[in-house]
Amino acid sequence: MSRLYDTIEPAVIDEEILQTAVEEQGPKEEAGKIAQDEGIDFSDVTSLRLDYKNILKIDNLWCFTSLVKLQLDNNIIEKIEGLDTLVNLIWLDLSFNNIEVIEGLTKLVKLEDLTLYNNRIQKIENLDTLKELHVFSIGNNDIKELDNVTYLRRFKKLQTLNISGNPISEHEDYKIFVVAHLPMLEYLDYRLVDKTSKQAAYEKYEIAILELQHDEKQAEKKAEEDLTKKKENDRHMNAYVEGLSGPYLFESMYAEDAEGHKLKMIPGVDELLLCTYKEKFTEICEQIFEYGLAKHDERMVEKDTFLECLNDAKNENKALAAEKIEDFLDYKKKLWADLNQISDQKMLEMSIAEYNQRTTALWEMLMMFEMQLVDQLEDAIKDFERNMSDMVSAFVETVQGYFTQCRDLENQHHERLVELSIITLEKVVKNEMDEEIPDDVRELFVDKDTIINAVSSSHDVHLLKIDNREDELITRINGWMTDFIEETHQKEEISRNRARVTEINNLIDHLRDELDNLDLQTAPY
Repeated sequence: MSRLYDTIEPAVIDEEILQTAVEEQGPKEEAGKIAQDEGIDFSDVTSLRLDYKNILKIDNLWCFTSLVKLQLDNNIIEKIEGLDTLVNLIWLDLSFNNIEVIEGLTKLVKLEDLTLYNNRIQKIENLDTLKELHVFSIGNNDIKELDNVTYLRRFKKLQTLNISGNPISEHEDYKIFVVAHLPMLEYLDYRLVDKTSKQAAYEKYEIAILELQHDEKQAEKKAEEDLTKKKENDRHMNAYVEGLSGPYLFESMYAEDAEGHKLKMIPGVDELLLCTYKEKFTEICEQIFEYGLAKHDERMVEKDTFLECLNDAKNENKALAAEKIEDFLDYKKKLWADLNQISDQKMLEMSIAEYNQRTTALWEMLMMFEMQLVDQLEDAIKDFERNMSDMVSAFVETVQGYFTQCRDLENQHHERLVELSIITLEKVVKNEMDEEIPDDVRELFVDKDTIINAVSSSHDVHLLKIDNREDELITRINGWMTDFIEETHQKEEISRNRARVTEINNLIDHLRDELDNLDLQTAPY
């Protein structure tokens, strides 16, 4: 079924193959010469053909972040991989390869046209994220089960499907089954699906379709509920208060507390524990939880406002620079028309000198705009860091107060438990215990030191749990603030500035090269 190149060594997608392909498929004539001289940035390439190159493994395409169309057909590829960074891909051709499993496409959420024709695929799967899929070609593979067709019902925008040449296409009711189960199709196996065929197909499979729709609605409802729950959980995580809504922290204190489980069996402890301590402890945790969510929302508003200010400043600066460049290009267009009309050497030299001066002035102007933007963004980042630092500090201080209340409750409980344990010890010694005590609990009442050690051990476990949860919360929120500032300033802003300076320099070099390449009747001095 698939193309096999038995006598040719498998190729690797390396720098040389990519460079050659980009140059061959890039701009031609003068534009192509400029592109080759200046070098083509892979991140700017939107279309790439790597067909008929005997490629075995997809690799080294991570630079092609702007790629919209990719052809990898007629190779010997066995596995779909190495495509995660191509998030702008709309059209992908992997036909005539040796692929056995559909995988590695999860990140390609913009994909509209996917061709896997003539491979070794047995099952249609792992395409759930491709919500924009319009065209899907999976013909000439090894798909045997009609259930593969029902999988495609989730792609509401799918209009064109080619699945011919698979074992399922030999089924007696193949076409009518596909049309009935995929009512959104306009074309099946390169033929138009008319309304009459759709109606006839639906009538034949009406009961099965209704049952399927019912199951899909139930599954969709469950998925929505799960998504809502996940969003809530994510919000709790991002607010650093997950597990603080309810008795989770309290219960976790006893999860690894062997002594505590025994102490709960002492007569009177259960009432002390459940009716008093647990209730108050959980109430404080709920206060931390609600406070944490409220302050998280405030931080997100501050963050969004900050990012919006940054974008506004960048867009305003970009528009200002674009206006100056447009003015210069208008001047250049007029100058180019005038230069070929000038026969006087001195006048020609003056015009060229003026062009060079204005080119330099444009460079200075653009660099000045960029420096102004850098200063503006630097001030904005500092202001945000100061404001966010104040917000985080206030949040941490309040949360620490809540956790102190939790520790105070634990200390109070510990003191009461010590008192109750001593009273119980005295009753055990005097054989005055009315209630039955399990043997492993009775072993704690050998003497005063044993029971006090058990109570103290349980107390230490509880305090450690409280301390660890407090430390975790504070560490995570401080880490978030540090990482966000570093990401915004150190990575994004510095990278943007470097790219902008390079862009300005490349523009000026290009403008000067254009003058040098002009075929003037009188050569410049």
